[in-house]
Amino acid sequence: MRKILGLLLFSVLLSIQVSAQTFTLEQFNGFNKLKMDEFKKEMKLLQFRFYDRTEGLGFLLTEYEAPDYKSKIGKFEYAEEKSEDRIEFECKDKREYDQYLKLILAAGYKETEKGKIITKEPYVDYYRNKEHIRLILPKAGKKDPYTIIVFK
Repeated sequence: MRKILGLLLFSVLLSIQVSAQTFTLEQFNGFNKLKMDEFKKEMKLLQFRFYDRTEGLGFLLTEYEAPDYKSKIGKFEYAEEKSEDRIEFECKDKREYDQYLKLILAAGYKETEKGKIITKEPYVDYYRNKEHIRLILPKAGKKDPYTIIVFK
């Protein structure tokens, strides 16, 4: 009976760890430095599932979904303007978004600008030296997604 309880507890703890996948700011910056094929390999190692691939005018976006379906991460690569490359992370949980905001502020980023993106979601830009992070809130009346964009 104790072995079964121990195994059950271990399984629950493991599933919590797997379903609560979060990234550090350093990991986001590291993902920005990877080539697309390296990024894809890294996502597979992290057990993220392929979600979508979008090819637009001058860019390629590849997205992966977390094993618990609660977050997505995507990498934008631009053909000509490499400075536009970025990582985009979406989560459904306001609490996780707030934790990222605390990490950003604790890392020395300063709020610089507020506005709305083209699809009307409000955003706040944060800079530390030349490093740029944009936090995007859900549209008014929506509960998600919360988006973090880490520019290259």
